[in-house]
Amino acid sequence: MSALRKILVVDDDPVVGKSFNRVLSQDKGYVVITAENAAEALEKLHEQEYDLVFTDIKMPGMDGVELAEHVKASRPWTPVVIITGYGTAENEVRAKAAGVSDFMRKPLSPEMIEESAAHALLQPALTVVPTLQASPVEQSQIEVLEEKSNFRNIALFLAAPFIGLAYAVMLPLVGTGMLVWMGAQALMKKSRPE
Repeated sequence: MSALRKILVVDDDPVVGKSFNRVLSQDKGYVVITAENAAEALEKLHEQEYDLVFTDIKMPGMDGVELAEHVKASRPWTPVVIITGYGTAENEVRAKAAGVSDFMRKPLSPEMIEESAAHALLQPALTVVPTLQASPVEQSQIEVLEEKSNFRNIALFLAAPFIGLAYAVMLPLVGTGMLVWMGAQALMKKSRPE
């Protein structure tokens, strides 16, 4: 059996955590850990890794969008899903700007929870790209290659219409030449005595 996926659910309403625990059970491959507020969530995130964070927006102290910003700043690979009963357009814009994977409005059905978890857990592998620091020599080589690449791209862009025109002119000539050659072959075959 594969390892269980750890999910952190942050909501000041304990019923929400119980609902997630019931829907995302161990037999479905999840372990749900709850936190009542953003401060507790940050403490738990500091102690161990989580595969996914679900957070409410309205909580005492730091709100869910601020929590999402903290999570994304320290662990950009960890998907965050906002769950809220205050689904305003302003909150959704703030959440998307923070880099959340999904923005879900309460009440949540079990299907919504499962689908959101599955969707969010697929995304990180596609979006996380490690960055490496190049040495000054490597950086100058990269810049030279980029300049050559840019020059090549500009040259191809400018040459493209002429290349297309050459194909447009040459294609009928090549086709006509092939027809003449095939006709000559047929005539030679007929003129040969058998």
